[in-house]
Amino acid sequence: MIASFFRRPAPRSVILGLVVTLGGLAPTAFAPAQAAASGSTVERPATAVRPAARKAAAPATRNAAKAKPAPRKRGKATRAISPVDAAVGDLTLRSNSVLVVDQDSGEPVALKNPDEVMPIASLTKLMTGLVVLDAGLPLDEVLEIGPEDVDTDRHTHSRLAVGTELRRDEMLLLALMSSENRAAKSLGRHFPGGRTAFIAAMNEKARALGMTHTRFADTAGLSNGSQSTARDLQHLIRAAHAKPLLRAYSTQPEADVRVKGRMLTFVNSNRLVRSTSSDWKIDLQKTGFTNEAGRCLIMHATVLGRRLLMVFLDSNGTMTRYADAARVRRQLELQARVGSKPVKTQEAAVIGAAS
Repeated sequence: MIASFFRRPAPRSVILGLVVTLGGLAPTAFAPAQAAASGSTVERPATAVRPAARKAAAPATRNAAKAKPAPRKRGKATRAISPVDAAVGDLTLRSNSVLVVDQDSGEPVALKNPDEVMPIASLTKLMTGLVVLDAGLPLDEVLEIGPEDVDTDRHTHSRLAVGTELRRDEMLLLALMSSENRAAKSLGRHFPGGRTAFIAAMNEKARALGMTHTRFADTAGLSNGSQSTARDLQHLIRAAHAKPLLRAYSTQPEADVRVKGRMLTFVNSNRLVRSTSSDWKIDLQKTGFTNEAGRCLIMHATVLGRRLLMVFLDSNGTMTRYADAARVRRQLELQARVGSKPVKTQEAAVIGAAS
């Protein structure tokens, strides 16, 4: 019966009826497929370099996610204007605050809420390293992890047990490379005058660098009182980049350190640095994360021969800050490929709520 129906030409009235019926079903029939095509993807955490180092592959402040985030008004998402003309397209970034600057020319490459003051989490440790080196303290002096260095507020994890003894340069390496909170706190506690004097030196250094909207309240970045802006942080990157030891320690992929008689492997908290397939030319970096600060990233990287200061603050999702850095780089590569002329970079217009 069905076969015979399709062998004969269908009456015109039947064809019109089918068209009307299918037209009415189309919106609902295809809705699931459309939703799947436009829905957001779930970002997965990066895999550790080796099973034994799985816990160390993430920033030490990752356990801060257990703390209930304090409400904070976020800025609206903006479309960052890069020096790429309309033939290449605009650059849309997901981090809440972004500043990318050409170090040599001072030309902004991308701007998005660069003056919004916000917590900066473990980016604080880069200033900690700068103060340690400026003080000229002996790097081979042995320091101890004490009970005062344990995080009793956020209860973040650390592989450095109380009583661990390491040289000052080893503490500095772990603070910068693996974002070890106890190492950063120990560095401040063993400063002449103690932690209070160290934090005062951090704030004095910030003023000397012209970081007018920056304040440091601790040495590890666990306090929400350690705040800055993307525009201020470019000055910190410049100052830290002038220190070869900070460049080397912050970009070392991994290190074996003897802790209480056991050799432990610590890995870099920045997946771009520790990835063997990465072709990024990064010579200074620091990551950070707390619930209030979001995921943060600062880097000094070379792209197409241009030395870039890159700041990405308050990113949602594990991969967003890295994806934003990749978008900036890809946009510059597109610009070079099509031979487009840079347009005047300016603060972008608001295009809607943050995503």
